[in-house]
Amino acid sequence: MAEFNSSSSLSTIFYLIGIPGYEELYHWISIPFFILYMIGIMGNCTILHIVRTDPSLHEPMYYFLAMLSLTDMGMSLPTLVSVFRVLWSISNEIEFNICVIQMFFIHTFSLTESAVLLAMAFDRYVAICHPLRYSTILTPKRIIRIGITAILRSSLSITPLMIRLAYFPFCHSHVLSHSYCLHQDMIRLACADTKFNVIYGVVGIIILWGFDALGILISYIFILRSVLSIASQKERLKALNTCASHICAVLILYVPMIGVSLVHRFAKHASPLVHIFMAHIYLLVPPILNPIIYSVKTKQIRVGIIRLLLPKRIHSSWG
Repeated sequence: MAEFNSSSSLSTIFYLIGIPGYEELYHWISIPFFILYMIGIMGNCTILHIVRTDPSLHEPMYYFLAMLSLTDMGMSLPTLVSVFRVLWSISNEIEFNICVIQMFFIHTFSLTESAVLLAMAFDRYVAICHPLRYSTILTPKRIIRIGITAILRSSLSITPLMIRLAYFPFCHSHVLSHSYCLHQDMIRLACADTKFNVIYGVVGIIILWGFDALGILISYIFILRSVLSIASQKERLKALNTCASHICAVLILYVPMIGVSLVHRFAKHASPLVHIFMAHIYLLVPPILNPIIYSVKTKQIRVGIIRLLLPKRIHSSWG
C-alpha cells in the first residue's frame, strides 16, 4: 500500500478497491455482480421499449415510469466499467477527471430519481383526486418540462461540489473506499478545508430530498383522504393498488440512499465491508427491483412483456 500514499506530490490518480480480504475470489464475486447489472439493464430497457412501442401506454403514468427507468440506468451504468476493472483485476486506477465525471452522474441521477418519484406521486394524486382533469393537467408538454426541470435541478445543485473538488490537494492516501467514486468518499482524502463541501452536501441533500419526500407525503395524504371517501371497498383497494408500485419504488430509493449517507457520515470507523455493502445496495437495488415491481404490479406492463416474449402465441390466441 506504500505506493498509494504520497506526501510530496499531488497525484491525479486514485485507487479503487473491491472487497478487502477477498481478492482471490474476485473473479467468482464478479459473476453475481455481472448477473445483477444485466438484470437491471435488461429490465429497464424492456420497460423503455414497451412504453415506446405500445401506443396504449403513451400516458403520463408510463412516461414517468420511463423516466424512472432512465434515471435507474443513469445511476448504475457509470459504475459498470470501474467495478469490473477492479473485479476482473484489470486495473484499480482511475484518473481524477474520470472520477469526478463518474460521481457527477451518480449523484445527479440519484437526485433526479427522487424528483421523478415526486412527479409520479403527483401523477397518482391527479389520477385519483381529479380524474376528469387528468389529461388537461398532465399534458405531454408539461411532462417534458417536469423531466427537464428534474435533471437541471439535480445537475446544477451538484456542480458546485464538483468544481470545488478540482481545487483540493490530495496529499495523503489516494485510496477510495469503493470500486467507484462517491463525493462523500473523496472529500475525506482532501488535505484542505472541506467544510463548504460537507455543509453544502448535507444541506443540499436535506433540502432536495426533504422537499421531494414532503411532496410525496402530502400527495399521499390527499390520496388517502380521497380514497377513504369512496363508498365501495373494492374501488378503494383498486385505487390504492395503483399506488403500491410507486410506494415500493420510493422505499427502494430512499432507504439505501439514506443508509449510505449515514454510514459515510456517522460510521467512519465501521468495517469496510459495511461501507461497500451499503454502497452497492444503493446503486444496484433500485435498477433491479423497480422493473420487477412494476412488471408484477402493473397489468399493462406485464401484458407488454408477455407480448414481447411470446408475440406469435399472443397473436394467435387473440385471433
